[in-house]
Amino acid sequence: MLIMLTNLIQIICVLVGVAFLTLLERKVLGYIHCRKGPNKMGFIGLLQPFSDAIKLFTKEQSLPISSNLVIFYFSPLVNFFLAILLWVGMPYFSNNLSFNLSFLFVMSVMSLGVYSIIVAGWSSNSSYAMLGSLRSIAQMISYEVSLIMIMLSFLFYVFSFKLIDFVFYQENVWFLFIFFPLGVMLLVSLLAETNRSPFDFAEGESELVSGFNVEYSSGGFAMIFLAEYASILFMSMFCTMVIFGGMLNSLLFFFKLVLVSFFWIWVRGSLPRYRYDKLMYLVWKCYLPVSLLMFMFYVSIVCLFLSY
Repeated sequence: MLIMLTNLIQIICVLVGVAFLTLLERKVLGYIHCRKGPNKMGFIGLLQPFSDAIKLFTKEQSLPISSNLVIFYFSPLVNFFLAILLWVGMPYFSNNLSFNLSFLFVMSVMSLGVYSIIVAGWSSNSSYAMLGSLRSIAQMISYEVSLIMIMLSFLFYVFSFKLIDFVFYQENVWFLFIFFPLGVMLLVSLLAETNRSPFDFAEGESELVSGFNVEYSSGGFAMIFLAEYASILFMSMFCTMVIFGGMLNSLLFFFKLVLVSFFWIWVRGSLPRYRYDKLMYLVWKCYLPVSLLMFMFYVSIVCLFLSY
């Protein structure tokens, strides 16, 4: 019962965090554009996320008559469920699901997110939605391969699949300094994994009319939106834990989490969209060979120390 209660509290906190992350993004993008963001609803616009939620969930739900209605309706729910399920893997010092294979669990759930996107694009029965989902999936699968290769070096040093062990091994020095090139590659790979700018090809509005979610409105669109921002928050937490030495029982951990989330927004406001073929060249011709070579390098260092 206690585990269920703590998970329920965690989900509620994630949803509230997602609400205010959207407000932070609109404020930051506003100041990047030399304008003010939302500032009318409540004090400095603090009630804006809740008014957005009410607006989205009370709008009329459009169901295209030629679409596969059951799959079309449930794929955003599955997408949202998987984004929330990721948070079960977040480790705790207290009584929660801080299990031994939490890293493998996180990677498995991340790879399952691909299916909800392709089903959402296919069931819409729209050429634009299908093209958007295909591009999104090609991108996510490619960067998952490089992400695993990057993480192998970290896992070899920690020698454990428990996410909590990353905290213990970074008490004296952050992994960002030991694995600096891989740390930067990890940040970029997670940007591509969450389909965020400059890698937002699933929603390349200029050529794909909003991508795989073009036929969704009202609650369906809100679920896809919530899933994206919940995964951004989780990736920020994951980065903080893996390379920024996130000690869970300190306030500094949450400060670093907010900073990494701010980095996601900052990149969106600063960089133009990448070209799709260059995105694929980056992962297959650059990140994959470099991560393999770095893995061999770090393994050789460990073997050298063990031999002495």
